[in-house]
Amino acid sequence: MTMISKHKLTQKLAAKAPHLAMVLVTMVWGTTYLLVQHGLTASSPMFFVGCRFAAAAFAIGLISFKHLQHITKQDLCAAVVIGFSMTVGYGAQTIGLQTITSSESAFFTALFVPFVPFILWVAFKKIPHFMSLLGIVLAFIGLIFLSGKQLTALSFNFGQLVTILSAFAVACEIILISHFAPKVNLQRVTALQLLFASMFAFIAMPMLGETSIPPFSTTLVTLTVGLGIASAFIQLVMNWAQRVVEPSTASVIYAAEPVWAGIFGRMAGERLSPLALFGGALVVMSILLSEYRPKRKTARKPIELVDRNP
Repeated sequence: MTMISKHKLTQKLAAKAPHLAMVLVTMVWGTTYLLVQHGLTASSPMFFVGCRFAAAAFAIGLISFKHLQHITKQDLCAAVVIGFSMTVGYGAQTIGLQTITSSESAFFTALFVPFVPFILWVAFKKIPHFMSLLGIVLAFIGLIFLSGKQLTALSFNFGQLVTILSAFAVACEIILISHFAPKVNLQRVTALQLLFASMFAFIAMPMLGETSIPPFSTTLVTLTVGLGIASAFIQLVMNWAQRVVEPSTASVIYAAEPVWAGIFGRMAGERLSPLALFGGALVVMSILLSEYRPKRKTARKPIELVDRNP
């Protein structure tokens, strides 16, 4: 391999690094549903979310202390709105997990895939690239197959409705991150948004009927710290990667989250139906499709005939 070809390969890998990092985020994300559901046996929803984000903010704060000394108004604005959308998204999802299964939650949360282009169109008058839209449609179809029989059992009960609200908030979070990420300090805003998300969760406790703090338990501490570290990693990577990745493309990549949840579930002993496996394959295909940008063929100029005779 020549030096030029090596340089081109390095450039291609560097260009795809944000996309690969987002795929890694979905892998980590896919392990959290069952852990959150287990955590709810030892805590109320918003207290659990508040502790989780507090641990995440502390973890990011340790490595971002110097950056936090130069906070700007734009940093604060970005952190507040992103932190609020995170509280609504994760809080609603956690509340929903009290009454619906983790597989149902994964499916309804994945509704952020069609929500992202819809919000972009309504709020910002932006129409995603045709291949991104095609990827979104394919991803959503794949998620339907991946969910198994969930569509035949739609009752729109409280757990399902509140999880749909979660999906809308997640879509807003994705769009807000893409909007602010190129304009702010990465580590500073990540630490602040996690801190605000934690504060909003604790503030929401009495409004949602959580009037007491759960008793101390090893389960609660272990899960909130573990999920807090995972959340710190997830948010840091999302903020970094979405500086260059379009929101619609990001939503398709994040749609692989239920796929990884199914893979980890299979490793833990669960069995996936052939239809679910087909749905997972469609989601993977949708990611590749959304990244494809066909080159336009340039029209060839007609050859001019020159009369060389005097």
